[in-house]
Amino acid sequence: MFLSLVCSPMEEPLRCPGMHDLLPEEMERFRQVEEVFRLTCREWGYQEVRTPTIEHLFLFTAAGTLSAQMLGRVYSFLDWDGWSGERVVLRPDSTIPVARLYIEHMMGAPLAKLFYVQNVFRFTEGEREEWQCGVELLGDTQPLGDVELVLLGREVLARLGLGALGVRLSHPGLVRAVLERTGLSAGEQLRLYDAILDGEQEALAQLRGRIPDLGPAVDLLLREEGQGANYVRNLRAAFAQALPEVARPLDELEALAETLEALGLVPTVTGAMVRNFEYYTGPVFQLLVGDVVVGGGGRYDALVEVLCGRQVPASGFALYMGRLLPLVTRPPVAAATVWVEPADGAAATVAAAFQAASALRERGLPAQVALARGVSWGGPRLLVGPQGMVAFGAGASAGQQVGSVDEALTVLSGGAEK
Repeated sequence: MFLSLVCSPMEEPLRCPGMHDLLPEEMERFRQVEEVFRLTCREWGYQEVRTPTIEHLFLFTAAGTLSAQMLGRVYSFLDWDGWSGERVVLRPDSTIPVARLYIEHMMGAPLAKLFYVQNVFRFTEGEREEWQCGVELLGDTQPLGDVELVLLGREVLARLGLGALGVRLSHPGLVRAVLERTGLSAGEQLRLYDAILDGEQEALAQLRGRIPDLGPAVDLLLREEGQGANYVRNLRAAFAQALPEVARPLDELEALAETLEALGLVPTVTGAMVRNFEYYTGPVFQLLVGDVVVGGGGRYDALVEVLCGRQVPASGFALYMGRLLPLVTRPPVAAATVWVEPADGAAATVAAAFQAASALRERGLPAQVALARGVSWGGPRLLVGPQGMVAFGAGASAGQQVGSVDEALTVLSGGAEK
């Protein structure tokens, strides 16, 4: 009954909602991104880590490290051992687990440069499992760490051959200063801010009504964007007197923008960009390919202190594989496969075919045994039988008798790249 259910055509997928299979062609692109990311991170001095899929829930609830909206979207359950239990989650975020790893294993290091490739899980209407290539830099100084992460992320994207790369900067301290003027509770501020980001005009009108003294400057902050450090100075001119709390965020944002401009990169600057803004304490950024946001991150100097009581400056970012993979179109260069075909089903012939395939791989040619005889494989081919071996170059209808794997290599390499 179960087999007929699985093998018959299904109107609805058998996968859990929000989960996604990675098929062979997608996995090729996944590995391509992963390899470029890992190579680039290592060249910049970062070390790879991986955290458990399951973490304690309290790591994410401690002092509001995740917003109420995010905590409502985690996969949580009781890790019950028969006597007692602890509430745990499938990690909805990788930064907090890496911060926990740092506290437990690397706290004495003055600087920890870490990267990872792993998935996170969130209960949402769309994708519920998301693979990320992420970087966390703990113990750095501002703005050096922020500049490094922006450049590192862009270098990964450039090495993947993706054009029209862009960077967008913001600072949650700007929005936080405006919303705190409304007199709303923290939860109400978040709901109002999310509604504004969703484009709801009523929400923006409500905000204007609560802080009339700021006037049209609110629209400049929440609805507009500009280029580079000059736009940061425009924001300063608009808010300096009416909202002095934005002075420090603007100083940090201007320092980052000026440094990037000195490197030949003019970022787009916007006052409002990220949700769950209480997570971040300093400049935040997004990495774009054309109009597609493929990554983002920022500074979170308070996180380690929340978890262990010691203040450690930190920043990080993640590339979103689900958005990035469709943009990766350059296939990896691979040698053509040599198909090794046993001439019959005798044990000795089959064993000789597998041995020949192994010997070809040792010599640098991808080779696999043709498991179905009589099928046209379309590449260089080696027929192995009791009387010896016959090598066929790619597309050749006639073969050449060879006495050894090395002789076969000479024939086969004409149709397969070393």
